[in-house]
Amino acid sequence: MTDKMIIGRYIPGNTIIHSLDSRMKMIYVFLFMILIFICNTWSSYAFMLLTVLVIMYLAKIRFWFLIKGLTPVMLLFIFTFVMHLIVTKGGPVVLDLKLFTIEQNGIQQGAFIVLRLVLLVMISTIMTLTTSPISLTDAIESMLRPLKKIKFPVHELAMMMSISLRFIPTLMDELDRIIKAQTSRGSDVTAGSIFNRLKAIIPLLIPMFISAFKRADDLAVAMESRGYNASNQRTTYRKLKWKFKDSLALATILIIAIILYLLRN
Repeated sequence: MTDKMIIGRYIPGNTIIHSLDSRMKMIYVFLFMILIFICNTWSSYAFMLLTVLVIMYLAKIRFWFLIKGLTPVMLLFIFTFVMHLIVTKGGPVVLDLKLFTIEQNGIQQGAFIVLRLVLLVMISTIMTLTTSPISLTDAIESMLRPLKKIKFPVHELAMMMSISLRFIPTLMDELDRIIKAQTSRGSDVTAGSIFNRLKAIIPLLIPMFISAFKRADDLAVAMESRGYNASNQRTTYRKLKWKFKDSLALATILIIAIILYLLRN
């Protein structure tokens, strides 16, 4: 169950995607997400999916490895598609179920929204898989540095996001340990009906919350014992360097936008 969760994980590598500046990757993903919302035809979604597959190839991320990482949010995709089948109307009636009808626009709109969600999750997951949490923190702090002039807590925000990203795989490992402990006592959260599975999850929440709060308390004590103070002017050991290849990679987003514009018309 938890071994399929790849959100928040980082896989070290020496690919061209790994070597790009973390600030560029964050800007690229943000612009890429905007372009995803512009898509409104099958050809435009197919092109965006092809672009994601090319990025995966350059990052040496296996396709099925990333697809398995989508399984924890697969229920959201299914729910979104079914809701559009029921709610969205328009076009010829494909299926009449008396209680409601499934029409062509509902199928198309549901498929578009699911594709949009899949692309959003895939591109953001590729970024986290190829960028270390520390690099993401440095990128966030660097990009938000101008806000320090208005007393915005940039360093604190970057620190919280870094800790959150680091805790995702840790908590997933903790959840896996709790599930195995419950299974050894005769409880199986992966068997039975959907209602039985939901009931079996409840006993997992209490030890999960206790473990999370304990880890947070231990981290706070460790930071305090080392004299950590966010208000102090701190230097950084890692220096972000924007190179020519970063500018070249960012320029490809313009090419993607032009192609999308042509596919929309």
